[in-house]
Amino acid sequence: MKTIQLKNIKKTFHLGGETVHALDGISLTVDRGDFLAIIGTSGSGKSTLMNIIGCLDQADHGEYFLEGLKVSQMDKNALSDIRNQRIGFVFQGYNLLARTTALENVQLPLLYRRGKQIHHPDKRAKEALDMVGLAKRILHEPNQLSGGQQQRVAIARALVTDPAIILADEPTGNLDSRTTEEILALFQTLNDEGITIVLVTHEMDVAEHAKRVIDMRDGRIINNYEIAHRRYASM
Repeated sequence: MKTIQLKNIKKTFHLGGETVHALDGISLTVDRGDFLAIIGTSGSGKSTLMNIIGCLDQADHGEYFLEGLKVSQMDKNALSDIRNQRIGFVFQGYNLLARTTALENVQLPLLYRRGKQIHHPDKRAKEALDMVGLAKRILHEPNQLSGGQQQRVAIARALVTDPAIILADEPTGNLDSRTTEEILALFQTLNDEGITIVLVTHEMDVAEHAKRVIDMRDGRIINNYEIAHRRYASM
């Protein structure tokens, strides 16, 4: 099954009288269970593409299907539901609430879900934290956790809604090399368990941990290839 289908996606910005073609006809398919890395320098369009895949922005032209749903024509409320229920986000800066425990941070997407009551959100949050190796840290607040542990909490928060896809934007950008390897190993383990992951990065050594890489430049995909010898990280 296709998790993501993008067809001729275009996005234009107008800056100071200049027209910038951030995305210039992007077509892309991501199968369920894939691990895709999107790589490119600043200004390549990778962040704009991530925002559209994550339903944080909409294209000016083209079609976007997520698990068969045509999200490119949805209104703001429907897009909000898609973000909450079908997409798990992991950001470079963790985006955790201070003075709030790991357990409470992970529960948040369940508490904000509209129209569907989630029974035992604390149980689901504990299960997600266990998946990322933080079962013994559930009552710790962010300032009591290392950077790597905070990112694991963020990953657990992304997992708790059982999303169609995890979208990770430079998830190792604030981490040292050892912790980077640990987080990438965790992503690989989750992917091996069948979770679809799209990771945005500007570092090729990070991208090589994925199964497939697309290279972007000037709003276009200039290369799309599988990793013949996938680089495995160690936990």
